[in-house]
Amino acid sequence: MLNDMKTLWLSLAAITAAMLAQGADMKVPFEKYKLKNGMRVILSQDNSVPVVAVYMIYDVGSRSEEKGRTGFAHLFEHMMFQGSANAPKGTHFQTVEANGGSLNGSTHPDFTDYYEVLPSNKLAVGLWLESDRMRSLAITDANLTNQKEAVKEERRLSFDNRPYNTAIIDTWPQLAFQNWQSSHSLIGSYEDLNAASVDDVAKFFKTYYAPNNAILSICGDIKIPEAKKWIETYFGDIPSQPQPKRPDLTEPEKFTPRTEVYKDAMARVPAVIMGWPGPPRRSPDFNALLMADVLFTAGESSRFQQNLVKGKQSVLNYEANLGWPFASGADYKAPALYAMNMLYNPRFTAKDIVAQVDEEIAKLQKAPVDKAELDRARIFLRASRIKELQSSLTRATLLAQYEMFDGNPGLITSELDTFLAVTPEQIQAAVKKYLVPDKRSVLEIAPAPKEKK
Repeated sequence: MLNDMKTLWLSLAAITAAMLAQGADMKVPFEKYKLKNGMRVILSQDNSVPVVAVYMIYDVGSRSEEKGRTGFAHLFEHMMFQGSANAPKGTHFQTVEANGGSLNGSTHPDFTDYYEVLPSNKLAVGLWLESDRMRSLAITDANLTNQKEAVKEERRLSFDNRPYNTAIIDTWPQLAFQNWQSSHSLIGSYEDLNAASVDDVAKFFKTYYAPNNAILSICGDIKIPEAKKWIETYFGDIPSQPQPKRPDLTEPEKFTPRTEVYKDAMARVPAVIMGWPGPPRRSPDFNALLMADVLFTAGESSRFQQNLVKGKQSVLNYEANLGWPFASGADYKAPALYAMNMLYNPRFTAKDIVAQVDEEIAKLQKAPVDKAELDRARIFLRASRIKELQSSLTRATLLAQYEMFDGNPGLITSELDTFLAVTPEQIQAAVKKYLVPDKRSVLEIAPAPKEKK
């Protein structure tokens, strides 16, 4: 039986490897065009399931904020659900959910996004809701006051009263970046939220929530001619605005490695965050570091899983990515980091964990990865992408993000071939260039007793 099972496993592995080696056959069809008011539209038809995803992304995030106005991007994510001229407060949620759909929004350093997933015969409902709040958001004293308190409560419950989160959101960016645009808190300060006026918020809305600063991506069971008519009906007459001025995100040329300790009264297990300034998006080094991350951290056969979690039993859990903690390879925008967060066994110290990670990095710097290990990483990456693309919402999201960051939605499939083509020598060279101690920031998160009142 064991020999039969081994033969079967080897046969399946060979079939899987052959299947995953074919990169160019994975396609996501789409059509891209622009309305007269400057709003970009991407349509991807897939009639296999009667579901449609409506995804709206605005080119504004926390790195667009001004000093004294931190948290505006996140505040606006909340404001966008407070009603509009024809969809009063509560209508957006009630309408989507009553039609069997789901919805949400999220704030990032470089964009803010919103989505509805609906039965495909309710596409017009999602488009009407999105267009009405773009056209006529209800910016009132009552709504602003209400959402200021909602954001404060979210901060208290989701960050200040949970382990690690305040260190990650507030302290880590200040340690890893020197330019204020990247180093300030994504959530913002209570002081700035309290100071925000209706005029401030109205100005922010007019500047950034204009059609020419947005991309609408629709994926799923649609008829493209019909979808175009609805899009023109609902969005076509919304006026454009002057294109927003983009902030200077440049980091100082000289990088000073820094280490800091954050005492976290909520934490029960210590953690350490490590990060290095990353390469420009879409550069050969970007592609190589993404593959290095797959080798280090992706799946059960990854080096960290085998050597640190199972081998040394020093690391309990980890997460890492180009752009961590606020981005991934898909929405990475320089200046950004390759960073990782390691929760570790208290029998070890933060210095032990840093040394062990350095040891794993050094192995890849000294000797190129062998073909068998790299092939496993390639299979893992391709399988992960195939699984991701089964979701209409993921396809809509990626199409819009690749348009925003690269002007090329086709990267949703073609970028995989670029990653799979990265050589062992390119990975080794990138790791030597970027993942070195004199370019590294380290934040130790140490459990601490709660202060007595």
